[in-house]
Amino acid sequence: MSERAMDESGPLVPGDRIDMATKAFVDHRSLLFTVAYEMLGSAADAEDVLQETWLRWTGVDHGSVRDPRAYLVRITTRQALVRMRTLRRRKESYVGPWLPEPLLTTPDVAEDVELAESVSMAMLLVLETLTPTERAVFVLREVFELGYGEIAEAVGKTPAAVRQITHRARSHVAARRPRGVVSATETRSVLRAFQRAVETGDLQRLLDVLAPDVVFLGDGGGVAQAAPEPIVGADRVAPLAAGLRRFGAAPLEPAQVNGYPALVLRLDGHIDTVFTVRVDDGLITGLYAIRNPGKLTRMQHETTLHR
Repeated sequence: MSERAMDESGPLVPGDRIDMATKAFVDHRSLLFTVAYEMLGSAADAEDVLQETWLRWTGVDHGSVRDPRAYLVRITTRQALVRMRTLRRRKESYVGPWLPEPLLTTPDVAEDVELAESVSMAMLLVLETLTPTERAVFVLREVFELGYGEIAEAVGKTPAAVRQITHRARSHVAARRPRGVVSATETRSVLRAFQRAVETGDLQRLLDVLAPDVVFLGDGGGVAQAAPEPIVGADRVAPLAAGLRRFGAAPLEPAQVNGYPALVLRLDGHIDTVFTVRVDDGLITGLYAIRNPGKLTRMQHETTLHR
């Protein structure tokens, strides 16, 4: 768009261009947050990335930008890659297992099956095993369906290199992701069985819903009590889950977290723990408990995600 560009009301003046730039950012904000969150697994860091994106966007010659969406995604991706270095250092000194920050998501996220799977706790944990560039490329290509040329500009690689990285990342994820796309209905059914078993303290019921090699991860961040290491095996995880019945006065509450059914434990009116699961072949293969209070702030209100 040139400086002499026209809209229906007449010539654009600098103030009009600023307003249009603001509108473009606001219109794509949910998309940009989703890109940053999928790359970082942290809503707080994603918000910081959006602040940096906005600051850089205000300094752009908007008249030369043909596709504001693509340009904003490019800025967001670059800032998220920078933020990954800071986040990596924090993870290295983190107390106990690190889990992504849970989001209370709107119903429409669950309706977009591909989006829901991409932001599920299970998938975000798989993405943690990629390098920063692989993660960025995978997210932009597989989730947001950007072209190789657009991705190349965002990550500072050639389109040919991006194709190779995409292939490598896709193979890596395929070997580690849940064995099939699990519907929200199936997840909800498994969670109900788990909830009934916990609330009755029925150890056998828990063993029936947990996979033999189930992995339990508890994220307390050194602030809230949590298992310092992963706990593996139904025979070890079931007694731990059965112990939750000591909170019998505070039953587990269903919630929609990261696009999938989850359970929330409240104590004294405050969220104490968010439980999410990975389900394979009708059994819980991953049980994740987020207890770090700093990671539970986005559970107070729904977050809109978009692609």
